[in-house]
Amino acid sequence: MKRYPRDFSGYGANPPDAQWPGGARIAVQFVLNYEEGGENCLLHGDAASEAFLSEIVGAQPWPGQRHWNMESIYDYGARAGFWRLHRLFTGARVPVTVYGVASALARAPEQVKAMQDAGWEIASHGLKWIDYKDHSEADEAADMMEAIRLHGEVTGESPRGWYTGRCSENTVALAAKTGQFEYISDTYDDDLPYWAKIGRRKQLIIPYTLDCNDMRFATPQGFNSGDQFFAYLRDTFDTLYAEGAAGAAKMMSVGLHCRLIGRPGRVQALKRFVDYIQGFEGVWCPRRIEIAEHWRKVHPPTRMARPSALKKTDFVERFGGIFEHSQWIAERAFELELGPAHDTATGLHSALARMFRSATVEERMGVLQAHPDLAGKLAAAKRLTAESTEEQASAGLDALTDEERETFESLNAAYVKKHGFPFIIAVKDYDKASILRAFQRRLEHESDAEFDEACRQVERIAEIRLEALL
Repeated sequence: MKRYPRDFSGYGANPPDAQWPGGARIAVQFVLNYEEGGENCLLHGDAASEAFLSEIVGAQPWPGQRHWNMESIYDYGARAGFWRLHRLFTGARVPVTVYGVASALARAPEQVKAMQDAGWEIASHGLKWIDYKDHSEADEAADMMEAIRLHGEVTGESPRGWYTGRCSENTVALAAKTGQFEYISDTYDDDLPYWAKIGRRKQLIIPYTLDCNDMRFATPQGFNSGDQFFAYLRDTFDTLYAEGAAGAAKMMSVGLHCRLIGRPGRVQALKRFVDYIQGFEGVWCPRRIEIAEHWRKVHPPTRMARPSALKKTDFVERFGGIFEHSQWIAERAFELELGPAHDTATGLHSALARMFRSATVEERMGVLQAHPDLAGKLAAAKRLTAESTEEQASAGLDALTDEERETFESLNAAYVKKHGFPFIIAVKDYDKASILRAFQRRLEHESDAEFDEACRQVERIAEIRLEALL
């Protein structure tokens, strides 16, 4: 048994209607990352200086040395950039979620007070603005708990949202394990919130963004001017707004940093975008915690057991009858590399069908021969499986006239005599008359061709059964 944790399916082709408050067509959410004073620095007990997200091209960590220029660039974010952004958002009456690094917040009492006076949400951005990819799980967990403690001490409230950013493979699971957070944002995998089963907890995930993010002013092939940033934000908004107008409302996140977008030559691009979206109706600009509260109320987590998480006995018991009287297909499918992609009807059908297709001709023939005749003796004696009974009834095969029954019995006998297995058709795709026409047509096929057609019909029947079950 192998299990693959990454989820390539998500909401698939038919995402849910977000049902944003007031019938909004889009939720546009602004995040201000407050990291100044929490970055790598010898003053903070780190081994080297910071090298990430600054104006210094090709910056590298300086082991054992302070980097005066790097420090002063971060200082600009706290001293000037923050206040420029504070004026912009409070003036536009647009609320903000702050991703606050706890140690940085502790060094910024005036900024914290301004955030709180403006009614901004202050979510946790970890204890320090450092990489956690090489930390042990225990050390990262310890920093997380200290971040929660220090955040509450500095702001007077425990954080309700979490985003590390420079995270490890353990970050999301550790954050969920605390039971502290109404949402976690260390993912970039969707345009809508979603629920994730992490351990025993159903955790709400509100994905973040690295593309609608001013960090690209400080990365190769990123934004070279404010015009590029504005154009990208505008085009993203226009796309999502149009989808919302068509009944598929989404969420747009905009990521900001005091020391980057807070520069005079860039902030006008942000202002133009804020002004732009305020010219549309049906635009909701919430804090992330309000998105979390809305999602929990309107789209609560479901309790369905995920197929890929079932024990083998439970998996086989539940799906062993998808292919008629052939539980060996489910037994083999259980041993595949299953994961979230197989927790839908389409995904699980793929796994089961693979095992059917890779089986020997004799094994597949056994599956065909396990199917009952249409409107045959087993149906009359009420000895069909529940699935076959419901399927045949859906096409009216449980209410045949004497003449119709004689026709089916005659065709059944002729078909089995010629091909060696019962006539199989996904009756839910047909009515009684079209089933009879198909029966008569396929009776004339060569047996090899009809074997292939019967196998296709078996797979289609399995697909219909899974769609009903899942």
